[in-house]
Amino acid sequence: MHPILPLRIIASLRIITFVLLSGLIWTGTPAVTGLGGSAMAATQGTKSFFQTWEFRRENLKPFPKWTSALERYFKERGRTDGSCTDKTFNRCHWEEWQKMLADLKGKKDLKQLRAVNAFFNDRPYITDPINWGIEDYWAAPGQFLTKDGDCEDYAIAKYLSLRALGWPPEDLRLVVLQDLNLRIPHAILIVRFAGRYLILDNQIKQVVDQSAIRHYKPIYSLNESAWWLHR
Repeated sequence: MHPILPLRIIASLRIITFVLLSGLIWTGTPAVTGLGGSAMAATQGTKSFFQTWEFRRENLKPFPKWTSALERYFKERGRTDGSCTDKTFNRCHWEEWQKMLADLKGKKDLKQLRAVNAFFNDRPYITDPINWGIEDYWAAPGQFLTKDGDCEDYAIAKYLSLRALGWPPEDLRLVVLQDLNLRIPHAILIVRFAGRYLILDNQIKQVVDQSAIRHYKPIYSLNESAWWLHR
């Protein structure tokens, strides 16, 4: 993650606002009920990573940046010729990525996780205002491979790479959280494997178990089919 930035502090406040406006409050542990005109049926929470309770919802409409990144991913196929140094996604970038995935096909699961994590962590970090001219943008993998990106872009590229390798979505979560040490929002990929939650993080070189990290406080997590609010 980049050193502390005012824009990241603003983003943190917006995340808190999102949670409040989503119409969710907690009444006891671990029930969730709704606010506003329509009451949401109480949903039983379940124990989750980083010692939190999670509450599942299937409606992804509150997350257009995520769903838009997924849509852009399915349109990316490197149809045009070009150099891998170009800033427009082309066949060279696509083939570089696909070669990495092809080399990992059939390899052991942990080897895949470590290789995908290392491949993308090697990319330079750049903030969205500098890269895209806006405060917050979630890039598809092809955009990340050409223009680099920030924390959620690493996580998205890793998520979709593992999906391409055959990992099921129910074992993958993109997690938006608060870094309690830096006091800023951050995003990582969590992978459920052999009864453990493993962390793929652009701030950490190795793939580590979630128990090794004590300064992350999840806010919400999501995959292609649902999202979870964390308490």
